[in-house]
Amino acid sequence: MPEIIERLKIEIKIPIIAGGLISDKKDIIAALSAGADAVSTTKTAEGLKAVKVLAKEGIKTNVTLIFSANQALLAAEAGASYVSPFLGRLDDINQDGVTLIADIVQIFENYGYETEIIAASVRHPMHVQHCALAGADIATVPYKVIMQMINHPLTAQGIEKFIADYKKVFGE
Repeated sequence: MPEIIERLKIEIKIPIIAGGLISDKKDIIAALSAGADAVSTTKTAEGLKAVKVLAKEGIKTNVTLIFSANQALLAAEAGASYVSPFLGRLDDINQDGVTLIADIVQIFENYGYETEIIAASVRHPMHVQHCALAGADIATVPYKVIMQMINHPLTAQGIEKFIADYKKVFGE
């Protein structure tokens, strides 16, 4: 795979017990020591408790399955390092995922949250462009979409024309 997609996120399910205590903290620390960038949790009440505990210990967290600006706000308030709004899944149900990214960016800027926004569930090259314009910090982009971003029909046509013009001037 190309170097640009070499940085991978390791997701770890975080077992939670009453009071927000993490039962497998040793496993989380081991994974982080092995090179994981952050611990991922879903946007649930228990997940927010885990984020709060982990943030106090300086462990980066990513709250996934964000589908509203309010969910992102709660995650940032809990101390999440990252939030992952799933824009493609919102688009699937006729809601504008890119508008959600822009709303979260605005809220975070308004209140000075340092939480970074990971645009997730990216489905096509325009998602990447629109998320970048909206202010997303990071995007999880499938290899297929990266290849669509690299290959453009007009580029291919241009290359063919350059080759044809070369052959007219210099021969085969």
